[in-house]
Amino acid sequence: MVDKKKFAEEESQGYRIDIVGRNLEVTEPMKNYAWDKLSKIERFHNHIMYVHVTLDIQKLEHTCIIVLKIDHTKVKVQASSTDMYPSIDRAVDRLQNLLRRYKSRIQDHHKKGLAITDMQVNVLERPYDEIAEINDDIEQAKRQKQIDEFKAAKIIGTEVKPLKTLTADEALMKMDLSGDSFLVFRAEEDCKLKVLYRRTDGNYGLIQPE
Repeated sequence: MVDKKKFAEEESQGYRIDIVGRNLEVTEPMKNYAWDKLSKIERFHNHIMYVHVTLDIQKLEHTCIIVLKIDHTKVKVQASSTDMYPSIDRAVDRLQNLLRRYKSRIQDHHKKGLAITDMQVNVLERPYDEIAEINDDIEQAKRQKQIDEFKAAKIIGTEVKPLKTLTADEALMKMDLSGDSFLVFRAEEDCKLKVLYRRTDGNYGLIQPE
């Protein structure tokens, strides 16, 4: 049975659990099943801020995506199968394994605090993938040629992102937990800007532009 009272107490204290559906309606049995599985996840000394679960169906593929926020650390896992319930099981198992693997390092990381500065990020507009207006009188060959010609990307705005001061091990841990493709950070050991990225072979590369 799901301890709904426990979840209600956690939500009242700022601990939020969201379960949403994409291309499906999340039923009460499905939501209760996910709650029951999540209730077994080991707590991290009250540092969990929220859990967001997305249940998605694409044709025959049922996918469960879990994003967990622990203070300033994001953990993301997902799993797919031909049935949503096994997908939830696999995603929770992967989350549990990640949390167990990095438990002590996450706790040490939170205890020491985090130095953060703001960095400006340019936002690029996606290239056009279709022609907005086509003259009906243009011949088919010319029309196709216009459709195939894409406009180049351009900067349409800027954003401010936090630039964190981390050790290489902490940066690697955050990448492994979040599933992101890259991470820009300032190295704690030499205060230089570095970029950690995920390689196609599954390993990581480190760019040191400074």
